[in-house]
Amino acid sequence: MRCPFCGGEDTQVKDSRPTEEHAAIRRRRVCPACGGRFTTFERVQLRELTVIKRSGRKVPFDRNKLSRSVEVALRKRPIPAERIEQMVSSIVRQLESTGESEVTSARIGETVLQALRDLDGVAYVRFASVYRDFREASDFAEVLREIARDGAAGDMQREGAVQAAVPVAIKKL
Repeated sequence: MRCPFCGGEDTQVKDSRPTEEHAAIRRRRVCPACGGRFTTFERVQLRELTVIKRSGRKVPFDRNKLSRSVEVALRKRPIPAERIEQMVSSIVRQLESTGESEVTSARIGETVLQALRDLDGVAYVRFASVYRDFREASDFAEVLREIARDGAAGDMQREGAVQAAVPVAIKKL
């Protein structure tokens, strides 16, 4: 592993332990050349994924980019960091387990949308607004109607009249 400080190639592992969800190994490393200390994470990777962009261009899949996008959607939401990491890991596993080495950016976006929808409605709307390129307020209203429509069947049975008020509030948008 190359040292991020001096670029030295001979770093040493000082400590290894599994992460809390046991999905990765956390390694503390030290560079003998400069004395710099840093942390790396080792994860299981089933296959190398290539993303096919809307333009047709192919780029390597970047887990960190996916993680940043999800974190932006969940910014200032009451979701623990561990839960976010579990969700990102689950999305990556879903993509890797398809058996395909190439995945479209649309497939990734839809997978993230579904995961966010199950986790947090506000983050879902935030991500959808960027992913689906909302241009006006009516685009938000349509997504809110969709959420109310899909959630109304199950929620109406449990929460009665409270959920009945949601579609009325949305119509006023």
